[in-house]
Amino acid sequence: MPELPEVETTRRGIRPHVEGRVLTALKVRNPRLRVPVPGELPALLAGRTLRAVGRRAKYLLLDFDAGTVIVHLGMSGSLRLVRSEEPPGAHDHVDFVFGAHALRLRDPRRFGMVVWQEGEAARHPLLARLGPEPLDGAFDAAWLHKLTRGLRAPIKHVLMDSHRVVGVGNIYASESLFRARVHPLEAAGRLGPRRCARLVAAVRETLAAAIAAGGSTLRDFVGGDGQPGYFQQQYFVYGREGEACRVCATPVRRVVSAQRATFFCPRCQRRG
Repeated sequence: MPELPEVETTRRGIRPHVEGRVLTALKVRNPRLRVPVPGELPALLAGRTLRAVGRRAKYLLLDFDAGTVIVHLGMSGSLRLVRSEEPPGAHDHVDFVFGAHALRLRDPRRFGMVVWQEGEAARHPLLARLGPEPLDGAFDAAWLHKLTRGLRAPIKHVLMDSHRVVGVGNIYASESLFRARVHPLEAAGRLGPRRCARLVAAVRETLAAAIAAGGSTLRDFVGGDGQPGYFQQQYFVYGREGEACRVCATPVRRVVSAQRATFFCPRCQRRG
C-alpha cells in the first residue's frame, strides 16, 4: 500500500502542473471504488480552480473553492499526470482534466477512494480523528514520551496507529525502529526520553530519505510522473529476513505481530 512517502512524492510531482489551473472536466469511467465516487461530482467541479494540492496522512487533498476532493490510492493505485488525449487503460477509472493534461487515477484493485468534503477538509470523518504528522513540529520527543506512558503495546504498533501519529506504515516503522536501535516489540511505555528522542529523529530521517528517493516501489506503485521509487534499495531490515545486517552482519529476523510482518536485527535492536 502506498504510504506517506509515496503519497507525498505524488503530491510534489503533480502540484506544479495543476495547482492554480481550472478543472475543465472530471471523467468518471468506473465509480465503483471502495467508496463510490459521488455522482454529482463532475457537475460540481467542472470550471472550478484547483487552489492547492495538499496531503494529510496517506490522503491527497485537492482543494477547490467550494471544498476538497480527498483521494486515497488504495492498495496499488496511482495518480499520474498524462496527456488528456492519451487512451485510458482497463484500470484507469477517473480523470481530472485540466485542458491538455489530466490527473489519471489508476487503481487495479479498486480499493482507492475519491470523496468530497464541503468546506474544511479536516471535518471529514476520514481525517477528523487523525494524529499529528510525523514531519510536523507537534511530533517531538516530549510528545512521544508523554503519549507512551503506561502503554504495554509494542512500540511498532503505536507508531502504526493513525490515531496517535499518521503515515508511519509497516515499511517505514520497521526502518525507523532499526535506525533508532529500538526493538519493534518493546513495550511503548518502557521507552525513556533518550530512546523517544532517537526514535522521533529516526522517523523523520527515514521518511525524508524515502521522499527524496521517490518512495518505495512494491507491486506497481509509481509516482505522479509515472516513475518508480527506489527507497527499497536502502532498506536496512524490511524484507531482508536471513540477510546480513548492514551494520553488524547478524542475520535479520522476521516475526509476525498483529498480523503484520516485522523485521529487525536481534543484535542492533536489543530489548530493554
